[in-house]
Amino acid sequence: MTTTDSSETAEAPKGKRRLGDLVFANSARGAGLLILAILAGVAAFLIVQSFSSLTANEANFFTSSTWSPEGGPDEDVRFGVASLAFGTVLGAAIALVLATPIAVGIALFIVYYAPRRLAALLGYLVDLLAAIPSVVYGLWGLVYLVDELQPFYRLLSEYLGWIPLFAGPVSSTGRTMLSAGIVLAVMILPIITAMARDVFHQVPQTHREAALALGATRWEMIRTSVLPFGRPGVIGGAMLGMGRALGETMAVAMILSPSLVISPNIVQSGNQTIAAHIALQYPEATGNGVSALIAAGLVLFAITLAVNMAARFVVSRRKEFSE
Repeated sequence: MTTTDSSETAEAPKGKRRLGDLVFANSARGAGLLILAILAGVAAFLIVQSFSSLTANEANFFTSSTWSPEGGPDEDVRFGVASLAFGTVLGAAIALVLATPIAVGIALFIVYYAPRRLAALLGYLVDLLAAIPSVVYGLWGLVYLVDELQPFYRLLSEYLGWIPLFAGPVSSTGRTMLSAGIVLAVMILPIITAMARDVFHQVPQTHREAALALGATRWEMIRTSVLPFGRPGVIGGAMLGMGRALGETMAVAMILSPSLVISPNIVQSGNQTIAAHIALQYPEATGNGVSALIAAGLVLFAITLAVNMAARFVVSRRKEFSE
């Protein structure tokens, strides 16, 4: 009798734990399905709202660089996203190239070189960059940065003008894609730094100690043990930062001059991004103009979704590498 009572008492908490696990699992599953439903709803909204302008468009939406979706009595509805998509990817690529090495260097310094108090302070300052509103970055770039970069752009055009990226003439205003890319690089720096810092913290101590025991210097230990282990995480963080750069609106809209040109020259005014173009054109758009901007937003949605999915895939490979 005593044995039966004790066994029933022991099974009761176990049953309660199983019920709690079941509730938590179903809640987590529901949250995940809710995210998928929201994404599907956003995609459906963009497709439905852009359908009217796409069917009325007389130009190739993906290759044309014109933008006159309103049309007129004697004018066809012609618009395309080619120049906007090119500027969006170009600006994000510039930001990624500039921010990734700096972020990796900051993360390595915080984890392996800086004293503990200094590392904590630097980590706090880097995280603080993510809390600054994008409009503040845009004002900084427009009021200060573009003027200070003018002499540097002239040097680039003078000595590296044979490269299409730096061919002249240099913009007289400094409102170029390179200026926007530098601002975007500062904005995505906290994302990449945080990811790299967390990955470098998780490098197995046995790996580091083995390299040092074999006579490696600190830098050789980092090069042979830390960087190979953290490469997937750094790549994932860089792609997440690129996703942020692709969708940035206000900072880019305040720096770049409105234009629709496909040009690899990053020291000359001319390019524009999808998000900035939508922000600048939407207040005055009507009819097919609004629908055309939503169609451009659909392209931006697809690009950003693809980049973030690729980032998640790269980050998931990190666990397999660790195991």
